[in-house]
Amino acid sequence: MAEGLRERKKRQTRQHLSDVATWLFVERGFDAVTIAEIAEAAEVSVNTVYNYFPAKEDLFLDRSRGVVDRLSRYVRGRGKGESAADAVLRELRIQVEGVSPTVGLMDGYASFMRVIEGADSLKARLWHIGQEVQLHLEATMREESGADAGDPAPDLVAGQLCWVHSTLMAYIGGQMVAGREPDEVSRDALVLMDEMEDLLGEKVLNYARRAAA
Repeated sequence: MAEGLRERKKRQTRQHLSDVATWLFVERGFDAVTIAEIAEAAEVSVNTVYNYFPAKEDLFLDRSRGVVDRLSRYVRGRGKGESAADAVLRELRIQVEGVSPTVGLMDGYASFMRVIEGADSLKARLWHIGQEVQLHLEATMREESGADAGDPAPDLVAGQLCWVHSTLMAYIGGQMVAGREPDEVSRDALVLMDEMEDLLGEKVLNYARRAAA
């Protein structure tokens, strides 16, 4: 369905508010910027800002909605013969090898991470997002594996895959803040992924394998 004029205007307004807020946060720090200042810089009312973003943290982490079900999408989209872990590792490797912004391999990501490092409320929000990712993946793993309600395996496997994802993201973020180039970080991140895969047990690596035919 084609996007209507009203929907397009709302999307553009939302993006404009996020862009203005992010620029202010990077320039001055998250805690130093008020909603009123963001509204003034964006030339809108304070109420308009709150209509699009209920909390200040939402202005900076505005793409978190697409992150929550990311690992679940990988698992649901696994190919014939692939396990849940195969799909997650494959997708993450594609992004790291491609030096993709989706895993933080881009110019400017260091500034983004510094804003988070300077604000406890953003750290708390990231932790909460991580919990949402795991709960979402646990539900997906249970559905995809057909496990009984009392079987702990789907939750345990989901926890291991979330560990891989969060460790990878933390490593990339730290290396980018340290001033390294994205392509350099990409090469070392691939090595890290190999090391993490070696630490995963066979049960995790083979869990929820889709039939080959």
